Amino acid sequence: MNLADIIHYAFLQRAILAGTLIAVLCSVLGVFLVLRRLSLIGDGLSHVTFGSVALAMLFHFQSVYTTIAAIPCVLLSAIGILKITEKARIYGDAAIGIVSSLGIASGILLASLAGGFNVDLFSYLFGNILSISPTELRVTAVLFVVVLLTVAFLYNDLFAITFDEELAAISGIHVDRINTILVLLTALTVVLAMKVVGIMLISALLILPSVSALQLARGFKTAILLSACLGVVSVVGGIFFSFILNLPTGATIIIINFLFFAAAFLSKKLRR
Repeated sequence: MNLADIIHYAFLQRAILAGTLIAVLCSVLGVFLVLRRLSLIGDGLSHVTFGSVALAMLFHFQSVYTTIAAIPCVLLSAIGILKITEKARIYGDAAIGIVSSLGIASGILLASLAGGFNVDLFSYLFGNILSISPTELRVTAVLFVVVLLTVAFLYNDLFAITFDEELAAISGIHVDRINTILVLLTALTVVLAMKVVGIMLISALLILPSVSALQLARGFKTAILLSACLGVVSVVGGIFFSFILNLPTGATIIIINFLFFAAAFLSKKLRR
């Protein structure tokens, strides 16, 4: 079976398109999160997503409605992380740990009430991009436009708080509001990414393309563009390799991402 034959499958076309959109979002937001040392927020929110998915399955929601139902829960959890950090005066990683542990514990309890870990739940845990439906693709496309337009509109503010939050505040930027928007955009992206690589591997899709790009790029915009390119190539390549070799798609995507990081790291060492 050659490449032209593979592309004719409708489910693969949907997977490639949805994967490309989500890869761009994860890669772009990942650069901001890595430089802000908030990269683990994706891991924390993914655990909340697990709890949301288990809740949706308890009420027997269909697949696309499971994704939609998870969005408000994850958005509220993202705000909760910020509020815990501000009000309880604890570090961000501790707040992420609190919300993460609550999300995973709630998910286990709800999954048990829903009848235990079934095939559908495992598809969310470890990803099943090849099963993306036309409706899920449309939801992904709409949220892709929303997130990317928001990042483009607030680019200067996001850039400012990424490198010097105190200077940004002095310059008149509403730092708290921009931080809130950033974590909300991340929350939306995490929900979308769970069908691509699975809840267990979402943080890797946020982190690996961006850290690979930061090894090579000489400027911030270049890092964002390179990160997006690496993310898209890894997702599309992962889909094809997993289909041809009968491998888990999510895991294949992450392995390719890691190989890109290893190559970027070695390239940087050799240049030095």
